[in-house]
Amino acid sequence: MIFSLIMQGNMSRKLHARRIEGIDKNIWVEFSQLAADYKAVNLGQGFPDFSPPHFIQEAFCKALNGGFSKHQYTRAFGHPNLVKILAKFFSRIVGREIDPMEDILVSVGAYQALFCTFQALIDEGDEVIIVEPFFDCYQPMVMMAGGTTCLLDLRLKEGCGPVLSSADWVLSPEELASKFSPRTKAIVINTPNNPLGKVYQQEELHMIADLCIKHDVICISDEVYEWLTYDGTKHVKIASLPGMWERTVTIGSAGKTFSATGWKVGWAMGPGHILKHLKTVHQNSVYHCATAAQEAVAVGFQREYDVFGTEGSYFQQLPKHLHEKRLRLADCLKSVGLKPVLPQGGYFMIADISNLNVDLADPSTKDEPYDYRFVKWLIKEKGLATIPVSAFFSPEHKDEFQKYIRFCFVKNGMFCSYF
Repeated sequence: MIFSLIMQGNMSRKLHARRIEGIDKNIWVEFSQLAADYKAVNLGQGFPDFSPPHFIQEAFCKALNGGFSKHQYTRAFGHPNLVKILAKFFSRIVGREIDPMEDILVSVGAYQALFCTFQALIDEGDEVIIVEPFFDCYQPMVMMAGGTTCLLDLRLKEGCGPVLSSADWVLSPEELASKFSPRTKAIVINTPNNPLGKVYQQEELHMIADLCIKHDVICISDEVYEWLTYDGTKHVKIASLPGMWERTVTIGSAGKTFSATGWKVGWAMGPGHILKHLKTVHQNSVYHCATAAQEAVAVGFQREYDVFGTEGSYFQQLPKHLHEKRLRLADCLKSVGLKPVLPQGGYFMIADISNLNVDLADPSTKDEPYDYRFVKWLIKEKGLATIPVSAFFSPEHKDEFQKYIRFCFVKNGMFCSYF
């Protein structure tokens, strides 16, 4: 210990790189640890507390018992069986032939696919439009790549009464157009959106597509919740729109698709002339993803390809299952005085907490945003973990969204007893 302190004292140069300055804090690390410390029921972090479907568990077991090859390296940019079925499956979704070896990169979860995308495509001085609220890694990843962010708000519809649905948040065509400039390299969208649950409608996607084509801008489309939509809402891939395949990187997640987030299998999909740059980052960082997990996901997608559009498809069964949980959670939140916003997609629901009168006189949190303080009170006093919604906004706009918290409803059990 003494030797360590002496050595630290002798270090005169700065140890860290400038690109990580100001992005060291992470809400998932902080609140996951807090939930664990207080043994809280975790309705904050986005993972199911039930098992993946039997067919994909069996596929994983079979892969593990399938001989030495499933325990060794596979192709660096994606296990051949997996990229082939992903290409086959999504070719009919986007309406074009996808090349499995050129147009798909398998990554360590969607998170790494995003990291590869920003590192490969964003340079010093490039500007990236991010639609707010946004998953919290987008802005730090842009900053690490040397880019700057230009924020575009989803706004409540004019004349909108009490907010009842994520559909009440929309893009302003004028504001959207004003964000594009000669420095704009990319725009990031997330549909279904986390945390709102908003699913972009076709006319909104066409607005974005037209501007991307006009200004020669890349679209990075985070679609990890693509199969989870409700009440007849349809998910549309922006890459399927005219002129957009050539300039879109679509991010996907097997963890979200098959309720197996711990497997950390994701992908980036797009034209080979863009994907080749992501592969350069990938091969110089993780290089390779777990073989057995990729094989199991390949089996899962082949099964879904065979039963696509039928009641036997997990892609139909899971949203039906979550639809009931979504309605139940909304009823529970209403019953205790919260105002839930019903999501069109995903597995999160935000709720307005401004009706609750809670004593938050904890001196350790007095300098934090109201929703942070409320969530910490909820964890410590009620044993229930949620996430503050202002975490999904830039520092410039956090203050406007301190009255919401986010719940994850991809969980079993009752909700109401925690208030």
